[in-house]
Amino acid sequence: MNYSLYHYFDRKTGPFRNLSSLPLQKAIDISKQINKEGKTFASQRSLDYIEIRRELEMLAREQFIAKGGKPINSFPHYMTLGACDWLKSWYINPDWIVLHWDDFIESSISFTYGDLFPTMRVKDDKPYRGQVYTKQEIIEVINEYGMPQDWNKQGDKGPERYIEVQIWDDDVIKRY
Repeated sequence: MNYSLYHYFDRKTGPFRNLSSLPLQKAIDISKQINKEGKTFASQRSLDYIEIRRELEMLAREQFIAKGGKPINSFPHYMTLGACDWLKSWYINPDWIVLHWDDFIESSISFTYGDLFPTMRVKDDKPYRGQVYTKQEIIEVINEYGMPQDWNKQGDKGPERYIEVQIWDDDVIKRY
């Protein structure tokens, strides 16, 4: 199993830029500007994206704490478990950083099987919906369902395109 974590970003803005860490109105204004430019995947987001994102992040944080997580940050930074070439298409000038999951203490890193949005919002019978996982738990989920990057490269089998990693502590990523 590849325990590499990937963070995709646009070279122009740089890595680990987080809308959720901004004051609400500033985050909304930036999101509206991205929508207006219409050049990237992010420009397709709904007008209430920031509010929904913050709600989902708080839900993920609460679930993680209930499982013993000790998040430092109120909102996570995002990575993927394993590479996901599709995410390069989200950016005009894509770039990425690769770290190993052992770089992070277990109490600062959580996972969703798929992107946080569909994982927490899609209502179907898939047992991994609506859940946040620890390192050990995500290994068990992968053993059962595989890596979405392997079985859903084109996105035609559902919204799961990758395993998302939520980084709840800036200790490792502040270098970037």
